[in-house]
Amino acid sequence: MLKTVNRVLLGLLGLGLFALGGGVLLGGLDLQRHWDFGMPGWWPFRGPDDVVLGAEGRTRWRDEGWWWPTVIAVLAVLLVLLLWWLLAQRRHHLGQVLVDSEDGAAARLDGRTLEDVIEEEAQALDGVSRAHVRLTGRSTAPTARVRLLLEPHADPAWTLERLSRETLAHARDSAGLDRLPSKVRIREARHRAQRAA
Repeated sequence: MLKTVNRVLLGLLGLGLFALGGGVLLGGLDLQRHWDFGMPGWWPFRGPDDVVLGAEGRTRWRDEGWWWPTVIAVLAVLLVLLLWWLLAQRRHHLGQVLVDSEDGAAARLDGRTLEDVIEEEAQALDGVSRAHVRLTGRSTAPTARVRLLLEPHADPAWTLERLSRETLAHARDSAGLDRLPSKVRIREARHRAQRAA
C-alpha cells in the first residue's frame, strides 16, 4: 500500500514539476516565437519578461476575509499529509533477512516471502480468521509484528501459545535465527447476534 502511495505521489509531483519547468523554459527561451507555434490563452508564460506570479495574481484576494484562513488551512493540511508520509516511510517492512547457511556465507531470504509463510501458517490455526505479519528491524535481527483477527469461538490464550510455540518457532528455525522477537495484537471478529425463534 505504502509503495503504491509513494509511486503515485512521486509520479504526480514529477509530472507537475515537469509541466511547470517546461512552461517556464518555453517562456524564458521565447521558444514559441522562435519555433512559430502558439500557446493557449490561459498559459501564463508568453515571453522572457513574464513572471510566474504577477502583481495582480499576488494581490487579487488579499482583502477578502476568507483568503488567509483558507491559505492557512490548506497549508496546515498539506503539512499534516507530508508529515504522515514522512513517518510512514519509517514503518517499512524488512526487505531481506540474512540466513546463516552454516558454511560461512550468509544467504538472503526475501522478507515478504517469510511474512507470507508466517501469515499462512497463522491463518491455519483453529479460530484465526485473518492474520497480518510485518517484519521490521535489521536483516540480522528481525522483529515480527503480528495482527490476528479471531473468530468469536476462539480462545486467545490457546491461539497465542500455538502461534509462539509453532508458527513463530518454525519461522525462526527455518531462517536460522537465534531469536525472533514478536509483538502480537489480537482482535475478535464481531458477528451479528442471532435471533432464536
